[in-house]
This record gives sequence, structure tokens and C-alpha cells, in this order.
Amino acid sequence: MFMRLTQSVAALALMAGTAAADYTLTILHTNDFHARFEPISKYDSGCGSEDNAEGKCFGGSARLVTAIADARARSNNSILVDGGDQFQGTLFYTYYKGALTAEMMNKLGYDAMTVGNHEFDDGPEVLAGFMSAVNFPVLMSNADVSAEPLLADKLAKSTIIERGGQKIGLIGLTPEDTDELASPGPNITFSNPEKAVAAEVAKLQEAGVNKIIVLSHSGYSVDQKVAAAVQGIDVIVGGHSNTLLSNTNERAQGPYPTMVGNTAIVQAYAYGKFLGELNVTFNDAGDIVEAAGEPLIMDGSVAEDAATVARIAEAAAPLDEIRNKVVAEAATEIGGDRAVCRAMECSMGSLIADAMLDRVKDQGIEIAIQNGGGIRASIDAGPITMGEVLTVLPFQNTLSTFQVTGAVMVEALESGVSQMDEGKGRFPQVAGISFAVDPAAEVGARISDVMVAGAPIDMDKLYGVVSNNYVRNGGDGYAMFKTAENAYDFGPDLADVTAEFLAAKGPFTPYTDGRITVK
Repeated sequence: MFMRLTQSVAALALMAGTAAADYTLTILHTNDFHARFEPISKYDSGCGSEDNAEGKCFGGSARLVTAIADARARSNNSILVDGGDQFQGTLFYTYYKGALTAEMMNKLGYDAMTVGNHEFDDGPEVLAGFMSAVNFPVLMSNADVSAEPLLADKLAKSTIIERGGQKIGLIGLTPEDTDELASPGPNITFSNPEKAVAAEVAKLQEAGVNKIIVLSHSGYSVDQKVAAAVQGIDVIVGGHSNTLLSNTNERAQGPYPTMVGNTAIVQAYAYGKFLGELNVTFNDAGDIVEAAGEPLIMDGSVAEDAATVARIAEAAAPLDEIRNKVVAEAATEIGGDRAVCRAMECSMGSLIADAMLDRVKDQGIEIAIQNGGGIRASIDAGPITMGEVLTVLPFQNTLSTFQVTGAVMVEALESGVSQMDEGKGRFPQVAGISFAVDPAAEVGARISDVMVAGAPIDMDKLYGVVSNNYVRNGGDGYAMFKTAENAYDFGPDLADVTAEFLAAKGPFTPYTDGRITVK
């Protein structure tokens, strides 16, 4: 567990005093940007030009240009790094894949990034193209890519950069279950993060490097475990769990930095809403003397760089006709907050599952299941544009129909809730079926009271199920669906299905109705 230290205590707790040989470094960092090149609303979705002019929006590449330039001007020595998942999340990625991401990251002057699971959403090909286009190393230590010709000898585990006359070692880390979370293909195998990082720390130390930073797209809890298990890590720049660490924000999940032993852990939420700024002082032996800072919120007070605004507007032009089309109206906010949709029934999850089931109910389908991790944003009250729907459901998943027994369905629900205490994306949002979950029970015994159409589930009966093609093909831990009977994975796009369901409802009033009971 981490120790909750205030910024001032964190600065003093490790070692008192400074010496002439002390070396200071400002670590600027982002994570989980998810193609949010334009400003976003407080719901992490699109934010209109009028609201932006009134100072109601956050983030966007143009604000980051300004904020990073200002932060560099405050420091005599800085680096800019990313904790992964730059890909996926808006129509910009759907249209440009990694090309616009590479352009903007080069413009911002990143020094390195780690591979996030979403960097594999379109297989090794798009990642390889992105790596060829960027001016900085992309890292991943806990994977063997030697059998993947597109990445072999190109994707390094670690690297050494020089800044201010000193060598800094950087190590990449990606989720161990990336093969379940994305589409890396059959040629890449992922391994234990602690062993992989320890091996790279040893290599860097042998090369004479005593300042080591891990860029980790593995989540806050994994980062704490790695810090406790591996000696020699000075800083972990995190991602994946979209964790806000702060000493001033009441919504923070821990202090900035979180200290585990002598390792400082930082993370800056997601979507470009914050720019992390950690100021670290090392002594001559490479030990941290001081680690202090705070994520800087990219709100309306941060001026947008005019040239970047113009470039993003130019890139947006081909997308406008699609995303500006109003498809429905919401009476109140439709909640898609990740903390809710990965732990309990959420109104966005119920909407999506109901939309899927409604589309195929005349095909003998009785049950719908949607992974909570596939829900990426909320939608605020008022007109709903197709762009907003695509921000919620950006993955271009198609409807999949198939048949499994009641026993397999219960197995799927058990798997779906097995990591709810970690906020994993496999948590099931459902329709046509209801269940109770006891988070305190042992894994494998958390599910009870499973009902289908008002009757207890029959473990031997074959049920018709609808999901998205990602889940049907084993994504997010749903491997039991890979061998389902009568599977058809090529239905309409899930975003289109959801938009059409909303349009048919008139002004849509969000709801939850008790289909999932958390004991």
C-alpha cells in the first residue's frame, strides 16, 4: 500500500539536504490521451466551440502545446513522456489511425512513450507505422516481439537518453493481459511486469545509468506492486487505470507523487485533461532527494496555440459531416463514467445492452452483454450528435449473435465480475438477464440469482446471446464465447445500433432498473 504523503512531506521524507552535485529534472507526462485532439467537456466527450469560447472546455492538443512550452520555460531541465493509449477514442483515430497522433506527438516534442493496450487495437501494422513516423522511442519491456516481423528489432524494451549532461534510463511496460484487451496478433507474447522491469533495471545499471524511469501502462495498483518488488526504480509514470493523483484535488485516488519506498509514482487521469509535472532532485548517487509536483488542469485558463487550433480544425473537416449530425436527444445526462460502468449497472450500459437486444430480438436472442470497458464516455443532456455516440463507442465493434448454454452464460458473468474490485473493463452490462454479485465472495462464487426473462436461468438450455465482436471473440476475458454455437460476428456497427435506438425513443430518459444487484 502507498503512504499518503503530502507534497511537502514527500519532498523531505527521502533525504535531507542537497549537495552541489544534485541534479534536477522536471518530468512532464500524459497518459490515456485517446485521440482527444480537440477540447473535451467535463464528461470527457466533445465540447462545442461556443462552450470552449466561454471557458467551459478542457484539454485538446492546442492547450497542451501552450502548457508544455510554459512548463519547459519554468525548468532548466525537462523531459516529456507518455504512459500509453494515445490511440483510439474519437473519429480522429478512426479516420487517421496513428498518423495524426504521430504528427501531434512530434509537434509536442515527446522524448518517449510506452505501448498501451489500445496501440494494438488495429494489430501490429498500425503500431509499426506509427513508430516509423515518430521522432522518439516507443518502449515495451514485458513482451516478446521477436516472432512478429513488423516489430522485431524495432520495438525496444528500454532506452537511454541524455538530458543536462546526465543519462536517464527509460523502460516501457504494457498490461500483461494485452492479448485479451486488444489485437496484438498471434506472434507476440506478454509476460510478468515485475520480472521484465527488473531485468531492464539491471541492464541499465550495468550500463552506468543510476536514474531510471518506468513508463507503465499497467494501472495504479500494478505500479505500486512493481515499485515494491523491484529495487532501483526512481519514478513510475503510469497509465491504463486513468488515475488522478493529486495533493489538492478532492477526487484524487492518492497523493502526487505516491511514494512506495524510494520510488515516486505519478499518473495524470486521462484525455489530456491534465499535464503532469513532477520535479525531481537526484543526488550524485542517483537517489531521489526530493520529488514534488502536481498535475496541471488544462482548463479554459490555458490559452490554445493558434497554429495547432488551425491544424486540428483542418484535420477535423472530413469528419464534421458525420459527427455533427444530430441523431437524438437526451432528457438528462446518460452516465458512462468508467468507475460506475466497471463496477455496477450504469445508465449508458443499460442503454447499449437494450439497444443491442432490441435490434436482434426477432432472431431468437434473449440476452445481451456489453463489456463495461467498451463504454468510453458519458453524454450530456440535450441534442445528441453522432460524434458523441462515437466517442462513447469508438471501437467500430459489430454486433455478434451466438448461442451458449446457461452454464456458459453464468461462467461468463463470473469472469465479468472477477476483477470488479480492480476496475477492469470486463464488467458486464446486460439486458434480458439479471443477476446479483457479491464482491466480497471468492472469485468463482460471486454470481447468484441469475434470471432470464423473469425465470431462473436453466444451466442446460441453449440461449441466444448478442454482444460485440470483440467480446464474442474472447476479448476482456470472455474466452468461453470463442467456441459458441452459431456465431455470427458481422452485424451492424454497435454505435449505429445505439444511435438508431436512441432516435426511435424521442427525448431519451436514462435509467437503471435493478438488473444488476451489488450486495
